[in-house]
Amino acid sequence: MMATKHPPRGGPAGRRNGAAIAVLLGPFLALFALTFVGPIGYAMYQSVIGVERMGALGLEGSRTVFVGLDNYIEAFNQLGFIEGFGTVALFALVQVPLMLALATLLALLLETLSDRWAGLFRAGFFLPYGVPGVIASLLWGFLYTPGTSPITELLGRAGLQVDFFGYDTVLWSLVNIAVWQFAGYNVLVLVAQLKAIPRDLYEAAAIDGASLWTIAWRIQIPLIRPALVLTAVFSIIGAMQLFSEPLVLQLLAPAITDDYTPNLSAYKEAFTNNNPNLAAAQAVILAVVAGVLSFGFLRLVGWRRT
Repeated sequence: MMATKHPPRGGPAGRRNGAAIAVLLGPFLALFALTFVGPIGYAMYQSVIGVERMGALGLEGSRTVFVGLDNYIEAFNQLGFIEGFGTVALFALVQVPLMLALATLLALLLETLSDRWAGLFRAGFFLPYGVPGVIASLLWGFLYTPGTSPITELLGRAGLQVDFFGYDTVLWSLVNIAVWQFAGYNVLVLVAQLKAIPRDLYEAAAIDGASLWTIAWRIQIPLIRPALVLTAVFSIIGAMQLFSEPLVLQLLAPAITDDYTPNLSAYKEAFTNNNPNLAAAQAVILAVVAGVLSFGFLRLVGWRRT
């Protein structure tokens, strides 16, 4: 059998292929470097420098100096910043499983509906995700406020006095906002994975007399596991970056301090205390913690699978 000859990689065909790849990937790589790699690098640079003022009372100007890890040490010495990680950790422990369980249930229910009704419900579930986080927080802020909220009025008629902005309840109010806003997005991801399941498996299960519960537990949930892992990782990262919801509700809830979450602490340092270098160090620490938790979750899931 005659062997097929391939053109040399360095020949004209190889150069044309390389040029085509560069043309196709060039705009993406440039945009990726400009909007992702560049800001990360700049934040890391800002985190290791500081401003040194010169002269009596610092009135003779200032200069930028290299401070090494001083900003990181100062960040770790701030009790409020460290406690913020405990807040978002508790938020994630409640919000991520609750949202994924709800999204999985809704996705499985959509699979039992006809295409006509499933499309209508998918659009309805996804609609909250299209609402910006600030607008969603304002909306729920009115729904949590006594006097403007039908929820508190109905609970009051039932003899229940609930303060959604209290020190013991405000975190769960934030959980509710996040679940309401992002569950629909996860539903679409899971539905897309469900659509990829071969119909032959459903037909074989129906022939064997499997119930809907058995099909869901034995076939659908195991086969959408990659989508569940993906949405879980995204949800963990999103929970660690909790920012817009507590920032909007801060005026209504005394329990939400400037250091309630790590992102709020970095925002305070940058725009209230005029210390962008410390804010950059806090942002880098938050990114590292989010990355470690995400990769740790992936390792844990991989270990359980084996």
